[in-house]
Amino acid sequence: MSTYLLEVGTEELPYKFIPQAIGQLNQGFSKFLEDNKVKYQDIKVYATPRRLAVLVYGLDNNTSDEEKIVKGPIASIAYDENGNLTKAGEGFAKKNGVEASDLYIEDNYVYAKIVVKGKDIKELLCENVPSIFMKLQGAHFMRWGYNDEKFSRPIKWIVSILDSEEVKIKIIDKESGRVSRGHRFSPIKEIEIDKPENYIDLMRKVYVIVNQDERKDLIIKLAKDEAQKIGAVPYYTDDLLEEVTFITEYPIPALCEFDEKFLSIPEEVTVTVMAVHQRYFALHKDGKLINKFITMTNYIGDEFKNIQDGNVRVIKARLDDAVFFFGEDTKKPLIDYVEALKGVTFQKGMGSMYDKTQRLISLSKSIASDLGVSSENIERTALLCKADLTTNLVFEFTELQGFIGADYARVSGEDEDVVNGIKEHYFPLNAESETAKGIEGQIVGIADKIDTVCAVFAAGKKPTGSSDPLGVRRAALGVMKTILDANLKIDIDKYIAMALKALPVQRDCADEVREFFIQRMIILLSEKYNKNILEACAVRNPLTDLADYVSRVEIVKDLKSELLLENANRVVRIIKDFDGVEVVEKYFVEPCEKDLFMAIQNIKKTSDYKEYLRQLENINPVVTKFFDDVLVMDKDENVKNNRISLLNLLKEKYEYIADFGKI
Repeated sequence: MSTYLLEVGTEELPYKFIPQAIGQLNQGFSKFLEDNKVKYQDIKVYATPRRLAVLVYGLDNNTSDEEKIVKGPIASIAYDENGNLTKAGEGFAKKNGVEASDLYIEDNYVYAKIVVKGKDIKELLCENVPSIFMKLQGAHFMRWGYNDEKFSRPIKWIVSILDSEEVKIKIIDKESGRVSRGHRFSPIKEIEIDKPENYIDLMRKVYVIVNQDERKDLIIKLAKDEAQKIGAVPYYTDDLLEEVTFITEYPIPALCEFDEKFLSIPEEVTVTVMAVHQRYFALHKDGKLINKFITMTNYIGDEFKNIQDGNVRVIKARLDDAVFFFGEDTKKPLIDYVEALKGVTFQKGMGSMYDKTQRLISLSKSIASDLGVSSENIERTALLCKADLTTNLVFEFTELQGFIGADYARVSGEDEDVVNGIKEHYFPLNAESETAKGIEGQIVGIADKIDTVCAVFAAGKKPTGSSDPLGVRRAALGVMKTILDANLKIDIDKYIAMALKALPVQRDCADEVREFFIQRMIILLSEKYNKNILEACAVRNPLTDLADYVSRVEIVKDLKSELLLENANRVVRIIKDFDGVEVVEKYFVEPCEKDLFMAIQNIKKTSDYKEYLRQLENINPVVTKFFDDVLVMDKDENVKNNRISLLNLLKEKYEYIADFGKI
């Protein structure tokens, strides 16, 4: 068993490209080894801003010999009338390196059994590694120097080693060796890699932590330890951690301090400037933001004053702008910004954001009425929820829409429920984040997202593949997560119809929108439930009451009656292409027909699905006897149609809870 190391050193890579490259290299090496039937134990891909490295463990030194059957020409073309090989036959034998005696005829064709000799792994690596690397894809690839090939950044060095032996390769204009380079500030600039197993530890000696997971964990620990020195807690998100991980090779924290006056602006603004725009870790003490932050440097040394001063200068300039915008924006109340929404386009053909606001007010009011809750604060939330889009601060920090609106609403003296509703109507912000807690945010958020989805479909721009106009996939999931988390009884289907009717462009796409929501719902719930069961229970429109739908799923997932499934499936198979009519008792021939009819009529619909399933299970003997005693497709047309109609009634009873044919 051997171990192979590839390290490609570059100038600093864009941090967003690095995780893509990790996945592509892992997939590329896996495919190469599997296609060539090379056995291996594991592939690890590591990356820093200046290097992409692949370690393959447990490699076989040679591929196995492979026996192949090769089809040749028709026998009459390969042999003459005397049974001797023709020129075509000889050519086939020569091409495949076999003797005439090794050929055989089957189904009037000539075949040859050949043995493809296994290859040395070193030879395979030489032939394939450069092409694997050059298949990497990313944004803004360019040509560098005089080279025709494109890559994200210029390649500076390559290490390619199998065990302790070099595997010579060339990528673009650089040939491989066994010398890697350390951190830019490392006193040791170059280091020789003796064998792949020592690579990670050797790089640590030159201040490079090549394992990105180790770097990420270290960044969290360093940030927490540095914050703890002043009794604070660092704020970070997954996005911030990923970016800092891929812009550092050896992270070192530096504590910085800014003017306390910047704490007067909304906290979300200050935190966003630090985390999103400057990649800093904001600090909280006793639950409040403080005027200190941590920057994770990619520096080796003891002198941090220049770094600290530089970072403070940068954040001061950003926060000075925020203070100015905040002061200008709050000179008038939030309600005064609503009129300006007439100049903000929602999407082409679908009116302005002001038009959307009016639709949200109407839709939110209707939802509130159906839920039996007061609509005053809900309508006010709907009116103000998009107003901050016309403010200076949101223009500068678009990711803070909703948060800024909430702060401005509070400054304007709006009711606290309205304030929270403005912020929460955008919730959930992503697949993992929380949903709205207040009824204002819940209802307005649901209305907003349904309106957005319907507008996209009405404009003929439904999502396909990687395209997701206006984030409608996330919007649909947000609607359902909010409803389920808050246990709201909301008829999504009804509001889809209302939203489509209110749009300036009318297009008959209600079925498309409905199916889109259902599929997103199945995706959402498939983390917890079997997909077949989810689809089976969707036989009754789940959008009319999501909680009811989930209740049916919960019961069906625990179904143990094989006989019930068998009977239900049998019903579906028999009547698949037939439409039932009214059951007429005079056409009953056998007693079992009337018994089944009475049993079906005695099944009472109830929202207690455990009880309903028990009723279905109780009639299993009657259903089984019916199938045992009669032939549904009787020669008498009246009898046949009556039996089909009887089974249609039974099918309806089954489908009240699920389409058991899909389980």
